[in-house]
Amino acid sequence: MNSAEMEHFRQLILQRLGDLAAQSAAGQDAQSVVELDQQAVGRLSRMDALQNQAMAKAQQVRRDTEIHRLQTALARMDEDEFGYCEDCGEEIAHGRLELDLAASKCVSCASG
Repeated sequence: MNSAEMEHFRQLILQRLGDLAAQSAAGQDAQSVVELDQQAVGRLSRMDALQNQAMAKAQQVRRDTEIHRLQTALARMDEDEFGYCEDCGEEIAHGRLELDLAASKCVSCASG
C-alpha cells in the first residue's frame, strides 16, 4: 500500500472517530437515570424510558467497541502493519478496508 492510500485510510478512520465522538456526546442524555416520579410519568411511559435507556447504553457499548478497533487500526498504521492480515501476512483487499476500516484479517483468514 502506498503512502497516498495509507493517508486516505487514515483520514477515513479519523473522520469516523470524530463521528463516533459526536454520536457519543449526543447519546449521553438518553443514558441518564430514569426518574421514579409516577405522578409526572405513567408506569408504561417509565417502562418505555427504561427500555430507551437500555438501548442507548447498548449503542454506546457498540460505539466504544468500534472506537477501540479504529484506534487499534491507527496503531497498526504507525507500525506499518495496517492493510496486512495479522494471521497470514497477505495484503487485505482495499475493498474490504473501505467497508471495515479496522479489518485486521483478510477474507480467507476471517472466514476460517
